[in-house]
Amino acid sequence: MFSLTKPGLRSISKASSLRFASTWNSVPAGGVTEAFNKDTNPLKMSLGVGAYRDDKGKPYVLNCVKKAEKIVFEQNLNKEYLPITGLAEFQKLSAELAFGKDSGPLNAGQIVTCQSLSGTGALRIGGQFLSRFFPGTKKIYVPNPTWGNHHAIFKDSGLETGLYRYFDKKTNGLDISGMIEDLKSFPAGSIILLHACAHNPTGVDPTPDQWADISSVCKSKGHFIFFDMAYQGFASGDATRDAFALRHFVERDGHQVMLAQSFAKNLGLYGERIGNFSLITDSASEAARVASQVKIVVRPMYSNPPSTGARIVKEILSNEQLRSEWHTEVAGMAKRIHAMRSALRNGLAQHGSKHNWEHITSQIGMFCYTGISPEQVGRLAKEFSIYLTKDGRISIAGINPGNVDYLAKSLHEVTK
Repeated sequence: MFSLTKPGLRSISKASSLRFASTWNSVPAGGVTEAFNKDTNPLKMSLGVGAYRDDKGKPYVLNCVKKAEKIVFEQNLNKEYLPITGLAEFQKLSAELAFGKDSGPLNAGQIVTCQSLSGTGALRIGGQFLSRFFPGTKKIYVPNPTWGNHHAIFKDSGLETGLYRYFDKKTNGLDISGMIEDLKSFPAGSIILLHACAHNPTGVDPTPDQWADISSVCKSKGHFIFFDMAYQGFASGDATRDAFALRHFVERDGHQVMLAQSFAKNLGLYGERIGNFSLITDSASEAARVASQVKIVVRPMYSNPPSTGARIVKEILSNEQLRSEWHTEVAGMAKRIHAMRSALRNGLAQHGSKHNWEHITSQIGMFCYTGISPEQVGRLAKEFSIYLTKDGRISIAGINPGNVDYLAKSLHEVTK
């Protein structure tokens, strides 16, 4: 009779269990967050967070969002599925915010839109569409460095990623000559990913004149442009200004771009996972064909997008009072970020640092590439309980009036 208690079976079972346990016991805990959570220092700082925080270091819900949520709730709407491509009113308003109400392609019905699972989802839709239908090479060139998830998203979409020069470590600024040289050297008709504003992770953006040069080079080479715009309004505090690159490429030079848009950062809707994917086509009839294929791309991924975030954004962008309040609030968020940049730079000077920290205030957006080494990053964590990524990137959102002097002093100590 078969028995699970036979000695031989027990020894095999025990050996298997030990072998399994040994395998997974070798996996270390990782990440900045884990180390920060275990630290008991009351002065500890987490500068790796990718979400906005207020002056007290707390998550911030915009007042316009609270009001829009109340409006949506009082409408007593049902919970039926949205269409595959999402809430039509949200899609239209999102496209208008990005391209401008006077956009030629938008008013001609040439822009295909699709509600997405935030900016990440929009990138994934775009990557999959390029993998299936782009007539040229299945390779997309991204800046060096770029948001780490770009590589994984495009790889899973069936695209190979290449790099173009972007960040100059010597100046902690833009390597515009290297970037232009690379764009000229790539095969004609290559796919190029550009950060529309507030480049992640460096915080380094081209000037308007540099954007014009980049656009001209890409146009002359016939490159296809995929814009990632996660910070419209939050970068400079002005949504129109932050859309300059996108609109210049489209209206001035006639690029038929692809766009990944997110409302996580600029409306604080991180958990709602609300974004929009757009693609400019050559005509309204071509747009209809492309739209049908976008639905086919989305259907096996997640079928339908969630409704709440789209309804909130729709209320804010369609209501003049709420939209005005949003512009004021997002400008205030950007102003706080700018103020913390200045406070950090001034604090370093006050503590006697002789280094040039001008890049702290010349960079823009929520992140700053400090230019410090991995060894100095390690010292900040070990000696001062200040946690950031190994490449020296800090989230300015994690800085507030109560801790900026401690950060400046600590940063000075490890960079003497």
